Amino acid sequence: MRIVAVVVTYNRLPLLQRLVDRLHEVPEVSQVLVIDNASTDGTGEWLLGFEARSALTATSGALAHRTLDRNRGGAGGFHEGLRWAVEETDADLVWLMDDDGLPDPGCLARLLQETDLDFWGPLVVDEADPDRLVFPIRLPGGTRVVHDLPTARAAAQEGRLEDIVIPFNGVLLTRALVEEIGYPRAEFFIWGDDHEYRLRAEAAGARIATVVDAVVHHPSVGDLGTPMMFGRTTYNHTPSDLKHYCMARNNTLNLRAYRGWPHVLLFWLKTIWFYLLTKPQPSRIAMSARAARAGLRGDFTGHERYLS
Repeated sequence: MRIVAVVVTYNRLPLLQRLVDRLHEVPEVSQVLVIDNASTDGTGEWLLGFEARSALTATSGALAHRTLDRNRGGAGGFHEGLRWAVEETDADLVWLMDDDGLPDPGCLARLLQETDLDFWGPLVVDEADPDRLVFPIRLPGGTRVVHDLPTARAAAQEGRLEDIVIPFNGVLLTRALVEEIGYPRAEFFIWGDDHEYRLRAEAAGARIATVVDAVVHHPSVGDLGTPMMFGRTTYNHTPSDLKHYCMARNNTLNLRAYRGWPHVLLFWLKTIWFYLLTKPQPSRIAMSARAARAGLRGDFTGHERYLS
């Protein structure tokens, strides 16, 4: 079984260094592929040096990297990295992760105990508060959203939450699934590309699950799953204009493609409610409208105005 880890990075060298060090401690990893989104913080130079040393000393988990011509976001990075792993390294399984995650030492070994899945991963916990989930989980068959590790584990059946996974934070993909459904949509840039890929896998009949005693640690990302409408639902608010623009655009397209126009309209209603009543910020409503309109027209350049 050849397992290739794919890491996408952009201007977070200290986090990338600790992750690469951890991956070189995982004996099941055959190779580590790093996609550098044209970082400007010395990442490229460090990768060149580490790759040269790795080629000379590594018995497993040797590192290789590619630097993209510009920042293509997580979507572009994972598109390139997954293609590299499947088409050029003969990977049987691909282990995907951002540069800011840190899997527990036994995370991969625990995931590999599940042999009947196509797309599966760990719980992602706040590195500053390991009992808190960074990405809240909506349990299947209802509206219940889980925000903490103990509750998620209590809801599991035989150590798994079926039909749920949080990509791309330490998830495993089989080669067969990637060959069937293709690669992430590079034009999405960030926020929504991972969800679209899961929806595509779901539509193809993939066997999906979260393994609740496998863990990846991750910095907090803000107010994801913020309650609204008197606690009846939640909204994924982010202070980042870039992330919000991409989320509004990409989520509109995902809902239209996989759930239908009623779900698109509900999402727009939630956006208006949230930024008028829950967290008043009317300019976000206008931004959301621009993003959704651009996406529906097939324009994936609007996010570039928010790049620093």
